[in-house]
Amino acid sequence: MNKLRLGIPKGSLQNATIELFAHAGWKIKLGDRSYFPTIDDEEIECSMCRAQEMSRYVENGTLDVGITGKDWILENDSQVVVIADLIYSKTSMHPTKWCLAVAGDSTIKDVKDLEGKKVATELVNFTKKYFASQGINVIVEFSWGATEAKIVSGLADAIVEVTETGTTLKTHGLKILKELMVSNPQLIAHPKSWEDPWKREKIEQIALLLKGALQGYHMVGLKMNVLKQKLGAVIKLLPSLNAPTISSLHNQEWCAVETVVNNKTVRDLIPKLKKAGAEGIIEYPLHKVI
Repeated sequence: MNKLRLGIPKGSLQNATIELFAHAGWKIKLGDRSYFPTIDDEEIECSMCRAQEMSRYVENGTLDVGITGKDWILENDSQVVVIADLIYSKTSMHPTKWCLAVAGDSTIKDVKDLEGKKVATELVNFTKKYFASQGINVIVEFSWGATEAKIVSGLADAIVEVTETGTTLKTHGLKILKELMVSNPQLIAHPKSWEDPWKREKIEQIALLLKGALQGYHMVGLKMNVLKQKLGAVIKLLPSLNAPTISSLHNQEWCAVETVVNNKTVRDLIPKLKKAGAEGIIEYPLHKVI
């Protein structure tokens, strides 16, 4: 039987990835052998590895497909096929920023002021390439963690660190000089796996359903009953992917309306629909929107 070797990122993306696959239709269980999770699909074999290493294992063919951040693909300079962006803002699977930061009271005001200075980061190769592209000579050192503290303790003049809002950097008394990169999770594949007809079809199935699940997180379904004489006012309020579905009820004076809307708008939309004449309004979650 054909098998697709799927890499699940261990660490900050782990829970979000497993939850995303569950919404897409695959149940992944870690169990005791956490590095080899089980999945309810006999055509897929799962392995766990850190997001930092994922692109290397996909590139060398150990894995056919995996999920990792754009940052680690660039850091490893990996030659992989990017199948889909997987931006998921419900938990940790969402865009992050890699920023160049210095002490809040530092005399360093511009990137050029770092000439000859020391920069600490986990993203060493990317950082070296960035400064080289700017023609600025710096000493880039790998940071094993607690990178923000490197400046406070005098171990570095600046850091390149990942952040979501910048709050953590500010909490440590740092200021951001420049945003160097925006990164988001990506579904990647080995080039030869992508060329293989069976594996490509399986990868496309996974990508389609994962993206559908992501879309479903941001949408809800709405059902309601509306008097036909008030239908026009209600329809004007309804955004939808295409157009609302309208069907007649047994009582010919009424019709049923069903649509899909963004969940950020629904709290303001429902009172307006009620005021326009909609009744029996039902909101329901969606697993996938494709």
